Amino acid sequence: MRGSGRRYLVSGALAGAVNGLFGGGGGSVFVPMLTGYCGLDRRRAFATSVAVILPLCALSAAIYLWRGGLDVVVALPYLLGGAVGGWAGGRWFRGVKVPWLRRAFGLLLLYGGVRSLL
Repeated sequence: MRGSGRRYLVSGALAGAVNGLFGGGGGSVFVPMLTGYCGLDRRRAFATSVAVILPLCALSAAIYLWRGGLDVVVALPYLLGGAVGGWAGGRWFRGVKVPWLRRAFGLLLLYGGVRSLL
């Protein structure tokens, strides 16, 4: 593995570590890593992040379930709502201009950061 392959590996490892430590949020690390460190354009970085974060979230959820930290009954409504939101977001993705995606992502990061501090 040479050059950019190592960068992708490092980016994925950091996203996985964040996802495992915090139970989610790997995409908040992965998108900036893919754009800045790996040189992907924004739209491709968002799409790649979604494709990579899904199995990371599934793995993290399985570990939490195995260790007794996941209540599937409580999580089910969020899963269903998330599936509908993911489907809708994926459909809208092509129509949204990259500057607006970047702004929305930045606002989401700010909101998450403020919520984490309070």
